[in-house]
Amino acid sequence: MSPKVAIVILNWNGRNFLQQFLPSVLESTYANKEVIVADNSSTDDSVQFLRQQFPQVRIISLKENYGFAKGYNEALKLVEGDYYVMLNSDVEVTPGWIEPVIELLESEKTIGAAQPKILSYNQRDKFEYAGAAGGWMDYLGYPFARGRVFDTCENDEGQYDSAAPIFWASGAAMFVRAAVFYQLNGLDNYFFAHMEEIDFCWRLQLAGYSVYACPKSKVFHVGAGTLHKDSSQKIFLNFRNNLIMLAKNMTWVELVWKIPFRFLLNAITGLKFLMSGQALSFLGVVKAHFAFIYWACFKKGESIFPSTKRIEPQGFFQQSVVWNYFILGKKTFTEIIKGKD
Repeated sequence: MSPKVAIVILNWNGRNFLQQFLPSVLESTYANKEVIVADNSSTDDSVQFLRQQFPQVRIISLKENYGFAKGYNEALKLVEGDYYVMLNSDVEVTPGWIEPVIELLESEKTIGAAQPKILSYNQRDKFEYAGAAGGWMDYLGYPFARGRVFDTCENDEGQYDSAAPIFWASGAAMFVRAAVFYQLNGLDNYFFAHMEEIDFCWRLQLAGYSVYACPKSKVFHVGAGTLHKDSSQKIFLNFRNNLIMLAKNMTWVELVWKIPFRFLLNAITGLKFLMSGQALSFLGVVKAHFAFIYWACFKKGESIFPSTKRIEPQGFFQQSVVWNYFILGKKTFTEIIKGKD
């Protein structure tokens, strides 16, 4: 019998997305699956709508809006399966999207997580920002992806159609072994949202597993369904969580210079926001740094730390993607990696 796949969609006031995209999930051709919506205490009529229009979908009602990280941690405690799929509500899937990923995961037991190729719902020949064809990270902690570097999203011309090890799988559509999810104590609740999937994949690799992109599987993502990418709250969470992630997963030898250097680079980004009239974004960056210092002084114990192994993760770029992109003018993943993906 094929492994059981539990597809869990975390919802918060996403009634319109559920109406639009849930049918495509239910039409997935993989037989041994369960589709679950975990509702993060929505204030719209999402739950009532699901009960009326999709009675075959199991609903988990959470007590409050826990965010992405704790929302999934709480919901998955109540879900059984061999594999979990954390799927955003604003994702349109294709009928056979599950089978290639499960085939890949079953072929190699050391693969702990994987993602499909993620294309833009609105520009269907382009890679989508949140994950593209698999996430990488540079040595200063800046995430990028095969097919997306900063705000440059490439056209999908088959250039990343090979299955390949990556640094992180996108939380928009992440497949993960259920046993590994629990072995690593799940996502870090402290993150609330943003960067938690990268932190999880980093810890996963330090525990001896690998993360893969599986481009034979394809989905389409709207993106920014809950928080717009220019939201000051999103900027705050991204900057704060990125620093926390580095502090958790890097060695002291690295952190002693990388954290101060990141403070400097982040300050430059903040000033750029301020000079372009984005005062709230500037304040989000400032607030993030004070929040990181607060975490480092008082809240570190609330986070999940990785194993003590010190192996170099796959999908780790030993140079600066910032330098390559902004100074050298290399705008695509292939140009930056020089064909060594």
